[in-house]
Amino acid sequence: MNKNFTSIVAIALTGLLAAPAFAADSYTVDPRHTFPMFEVNHMGFSTQRGRFNQSSGNITLDTAAKKGSVELTIATASLDMGLDKWDEHLKSEDFFNVAQFPTMHFTSDKLVFDGDKVVAAEGSFTLLGVTKPLTLTVSNFRCAPHPMNKKQTCGADITATFKRSEFGMTKYVPGVSDEVKISTPVEAVKD
Repeated sequence: MNKNFTSIVAIALTGLLAAPAFAADSYTVDPRHTFPMFEVNHMGFSTQRGRFNQSSGNITLDTAAKKGSVELTIATASLDMGLDKWDEHLKSEDFFNVAQFPTMHFTSDKLVFDGDKVVAAEGSFTLLGVTKPLTLTVSNFRCAPHPMNKKQTCGADITATFKRSEFGMTKYVPGVSDEVKISTPVEAVKD
């Protein structure tokens, strides 16, 4: 066999083996279609809901390797309860303390898959400077070209529940429930 041919084949095989079979795709969270919302029971009378109007983040996704990551930052000052006075109260030191803690943050390096669909993200949530483990349940996960801008887009609905007292937000517990439910639509566009 030709010595040069053998060397070329060896170099080519080394390059193929060293290169990853699939690379993760990177996505940027679309803030126009990502609105973190929360709900909490109010003294047993009703379920009160609020949302945050500003969020940003990045997602990496490798469906072939069943891996990915999520980083989502939420601006606490963008809290919207629908009434200015109520917004002011929840932005105060009694609750979100937006002057001292202008953001909350979720990060995950472990996505859970069922086939090609993401069904959960296991990570950590930081609120009021306290970081605790949190798992997000993911439903309606879908990636496809967006019908309007033609860019690859992934979207889902995420939910989670946590106890606010574990993060130091204890005002009016248990009258205003300790348990907080998060429900968020998320869309992200491929970079």
